[in-house]
Amino acid sequence: MRFAFKLTQLLTSTALVLGLMGLARPSGAVESFTATTGAKPAGKGQKPKPAKAPKPPTDKGSAESQAERDKRLQRECRGRPNAGACEGHAS
Repeated sequence: MRFAFKLTQLLTSTALVLGLMGLARPSGAVESFTATTGAKPAGKGQKPKPAKAPKPPTDKGSAESQAERDKRLQRECRGRPNAGACEGHAS
């Protein structure tokens, strides 16, 4: 009985040590690796420029400008109560 317990303990500790050795990173393997992509290296004093995305066209459609809206509200709200859309334009 005592022999089986010691054997189990020995096998467990051996498996634990081997498992931890498998998880350990090899020293220097990752730090010394550099990938090359074939891109031209930047010249001295030159910084790579980020690519600019084109601006999407702004479609104003049939919407009126702020000035056009103010003129329309002053024209339409004359003599009406100063409330709702006419607030500030009913004078």
